Amino acid sequence: MEKITESASKYRHLEKMSVQELLTHINAEDRTVPLAVEKAIPQIEALVMAIVPQMREGGRLFYIGAGTSGRLGILDASEIPPTYGAPPDWVVGLIAGGDGAIRKAVEGAEDSTTQAWEDLLPYQLDERDVLVGIAASGTTPYVIHGLRRCREQGIRTACITCNPGAPLLAEADFPILVVTGPEFVTGSTRMKAGTAQKLVLNMISTAVMIQLGRVQDNKMVDMQLSNVKLVDRGAQMVVQATGLAYTAARELLLQHGSVREAVRAFSGQ
Repeated sequence: MEKITESASKYRHLEKMSVQELLTHINAEDRTVPLAVEKAIPQIEALVMAIVPQMREGGRLFYIGAGTSGRLGILDASEIPPTYGAPPDWVVGLIAGGDGAIRKAVEGAEDSTTQAWEDLLPYQLDERDVLVGIAASGTTPYVIHGLRRCREQGIRTACITCNPGAPLLAEADFPILVVTGPEFVTGSTRMKAGTAQKLVLNMISTAVMIQLGRVQDNKMVDMQLSNVKLVDRGAQMVVQATGLAYTAARELLLQHGSVREAVRAFSGQ
């Protein structure tokens, strides 16, 4: 299979370029990524439409990947609880090689054909859950075999990849293909391919959380009040929703623990 993500960069002799030239060319390549993602919106929509009813029935969303792809899944999953006040088990990210691989590459981890299923076993997945495999190349054994085992168990699968014809696509009920082309540095898929994966993950998790009612108007009304900035943001939301003075709004927010509950308490007065 020809891997577009591994094909030669159209730029040559990068080491001879000035810093300005390097940055200008990287930026030119980066501008192509949102256009590639746009072409995949129907595929992304189909996946979101499948995830939402599953999660309404108690299902969960899982991401698996290796290297950059695995880290991006973990990043997206880890931001759901603070952003939307969702339980930490709603969206789960797993990386080949375990948590140690988040910071340091684990040799050979992505080549295992059994480890993904072993990593998933403790979570006791069932037919309500959805597994998304993330792999720029679409050839990562850890991800391919993880999806394959899940399909054998009746669990819905999806994938995000950047190579047409990748074997991973055949293992996904909901394949998402974003063709980002050759990288600026040949084969460095942490660049355009990684950016595309991040954008798609943003779209999936944000749309799912909105559909599940974790946003009102355009506000994160269930966000965790984990620092001064977020308490201030929440207090401003309560001010806008209730007309209370800032000090009273902040006090009400801290008393009830979220914007949603603070506004609900005010409305019930």
